[in-house]
Order: sequence, then structure tokens, then C-alpha cells
Amino acid sequence: MDPTCADVTVGSRVGRTVLAAAILGSSLALLDSTVVNVALHRIGEDLDASLGELQWVSNGYLLSLASLTLLGGSLGDRFGRRRIFMTGVLGFAVTSLACGLAPSAPALILARVAQGIAAALLVPGSLAMIQGAFAPADRSRAIGTWSGLGGVATAIGPFLGGWLVQAVSWRWVFLINLPVALVTLAVARRVPETRDPSAVRGFDASGAALGALALGGITYALIEWTTSPGVAAAALGLGLLAGVGFWLDERRSHAPLLPPGLFASRQFSAANAMTLLTYAALGGVLFFLVLQLQTVAGLGPLEAGLSTLPITVVMLLLAGRGGALAGRIGPRLPMTVGPLLCALGALLLSRIDADLDYWTEVALPLTVFGLGLAALVAPLTAAVLAAVPDEHAGVASGVNNAVARAGSLLAVAALPFLVGLSGADYQRADVFEAGYRAAMLCCAGLLVAGGALSWLLIRNPEDRRATPAP
Repeated sequence: MDPTCADVTVGSRVGRTVLAAAILGSSLALLDSTVVNVALHRIGEDLDASLGELQWVSNGYLLSLASLTLLGGSLGDRFGRRRIFMTGVLGFAVTSLACGLAPSAPALILARVAQGIAAALLVPGSLAMIQGAFAPADRSRAIGTWSGLGGVATAIGPFLGGWLVQAVSWRWVFLINLPVALVTLAVARRVPETRDPSAVRGFDASGAALGALALGGITYALIEWTTSPGVAAAALGLGLLAGVGFWLDERRSHAPLLPPGLFASRQFSAANAMTLLTYAALGGVLFFLVLQLQTVAGLGPLEAGLSTLPITVVMLLLAGRGGALAGRIGPRLPMTVGPLLCALGALLLSRIDADLDYWTEVALPLTVFGLGLAALVAPLTAAVLAAVPDEHAGVASGVNNAVARAGSLLAVAALPFLVGLSGADYQRADVFEAGYRAAMLCCAGLLVAGGALSWLLIRNPEDRRATPAP
């Protein structure tokens, strides 16, 4: 297949193969980012880890993923999206094995960082394969299918993780990735290769290093502020300086990881700003919810995982339809209403306490939350990719994925500090409950801000034709 050609249809054999590989690959990374949350409590007990170390088990992965996703997208555009995608899947399998065999909390954190590096290759590649292969008329439908089934993988994570932790061991939340990765590689071999023939042959190594240093410094400061304020302050300063250096580097580089020209599109900029707010809230909700259900409500890992089943059901039934609806009416309304529904769900979740009423305190809020996710995920992805030329699909996907992971990363790092939790507080029900309620209110506020931003700045395709962006 010609690398610049985009004529595959959803109903064709090639189209089904591309979708299968993309969904399997992205599900590996999405599932892993949520399945681990439900295992954190048991990991902490088994490895004698502090709350800070548990934050790093989550954030070590998110940090390297967010820092290097731009590089992964750029590599796919230049050397072939399928090739880089398959490299990432193989690396993910190897690092998942290292996570499953980790003998201590520091070893697990290091393995999680390496796992995030592999995910940074496969995550943008999964979406870029779709954008590069499918005909324009079929892309909304393909992206809707991809986001819907990918959303199910995200939502099913707590359930699968709870079962594995309770029935076998927390180590299997990582080891389960190996057979899935092998199937993904077998399917991906039959995917046509696509790339950007105009891509510059070079690497922005300084940009990648500065980006990682910026996120790492800020994240370290937020997690360690209560235990080592002096070192945390220095890390914060270093992170902010690296952020300024990254911005300057991208403006001067001949092959920038983050091409400044992408953000000349108001649609692209607004969609990514909304992504940052929404995924920060999503990361915070998922991190705190499963701990609250175990620490305060007294549920086991399997029960806590089963409790999140309403999100899975809603995403499975409605996410694809959300993408189709957005294809007809445009992304603005779904991207406005979706975060507001999620905000309502977060507010309702804040009522969970030791005297748990599942149907009113968990099932109803998560159903509302799932409706919001089903409404916003596919339109958001489609809006980001539609705002840039097809040849930049890998970079655009990388930018949006990096922004999403950075949002989750910063939320998981900042929220425990902001609500006064540290050390072994995740094992103290009386202390954790108050922090949990405050965290849910913060997440609801982020979601309301995301919905307002979409209403003010996102435009439907016909609106952009009628009123050119300034």
C-alpha cells in the first residue's frame, strides 16, 4: 500500500485488521493504566510501600509515557507507523514481565518507567494507523469504534485487576499483558504500512530530554513536598526551567517533537486544553475511587473492581454511537455535555462512606460518569485529528496522548498533596475519607471547566468554514 494513500473502508478485510490491531494495542496501555489502580492497596501491603511510592507506581508509567509519546508519534510518521507500533508492543510485553517479577517497590517503579517508554511507542501508533489508512469518509466511524472498545478496556481494568489480585496475585495484573501482546503482534503483521513521506529525518533529542525533565521535576515536587520540602522545591524549580527550555527548543529545532505550527489551529489547541482538564479529572477519580472502596467501604479487590462495572456497560453500548452522533452534529455539543455529566458523576461519587449503599453511591454515579465518557471520547479524538493534515496524524495523536497522560500524571501527583494525604494514610479510613471527598470535588471542578472550554472554543466543521479562525 502506498504510504500516503488513505482509502481503506471500515467494512473491508484490511479495515477490520487495522482496527483489531489498533484496539488491541491501545487496550494494552489503557487497561494497564487502570488495572494497576485496583492493585495498589495490595501492592503497598506486600512490598511495604508508602503512599508516595504507590503514587510513583502509577506516575512512573505515566511520566515516561507522557514525556515520550510525542517522540513515538514522530518516529511512526518517519519510519512507519506499523513498525514503531509493533516495536512498542514487544517492549511492553518485556517490561510487563519485569513488573510482574519485581521484588521491591523501587524495582517495580523502575519497571513501570520502562513500561511507559514502550507504551509511548504503541499508543500514538494505534490511532495514527487508523488515520493514515482509512478513507476520510470512514474515519469518524473507525475512530468511534476504536475509542469505544478502547474505553471498555479502560473501564474493565478495575474489574479485571480486582479479580486477578484477589484470586491469584497482584503480579498477574502485569503478567496478563504477555499473551495479549503476542496476539496483537500477530494481527499487526497484516496491517498495511503508512508514514509521512515529508517527515524530516532527525531526532529532537534535547526536546525529549527537556520535556521529560520538566514533567519529572514537577511530578517529584508534588509527590514529595510533604516529606522533603527542600528537595521538592529544587525539583520544582528545575522542572519549570526545563519547561521553558523545552518551549524554546521546540521553536528553534528543525525537527521539533511538538511542532509549534500545530497550535496555530484554535480547534487543535482548544481540544488539547480540554483533554488536559478532562483526563486530569479522570485520572484522579480512578486513582481515589478504588482506594476509597477498599480502605473506607471495606471492599476486597474483586468487589471494588466489580463495583465499577456500570462504566464498562455504558461504554460498550454507547461509545461507538457517541462517535457516530458527533459525526452528524459536530464535536462541540458532545464535548460540552460529556464533561458536565462526568462532573455530576464525580459529585455523586463523593458520598461514598463506610456505610455503603452500592446502587445510589456507586452504580448510579458511575452510570452517569460513563454516559459522559461515551459522549466525549470519540468526538474529542476526531476533533484533534481533523484539525491537522493527514500526514501529521502520528504527531497529532502523540500530542493529544501526551496531554492526556500528563493530565492524569499531574492529578495523581497533586491531589493527595492538595487534600492533605501522605505516608500510610491510604490505610487509615478516617483520614483517607476526608481527603477522598475533597479530591472528588476537585475533579468535578476540572470537568466543569473542560465542558465550559469546549462550549466557548470548539467549533463544528461548518462553523470553521463560515468563520475562519483568527
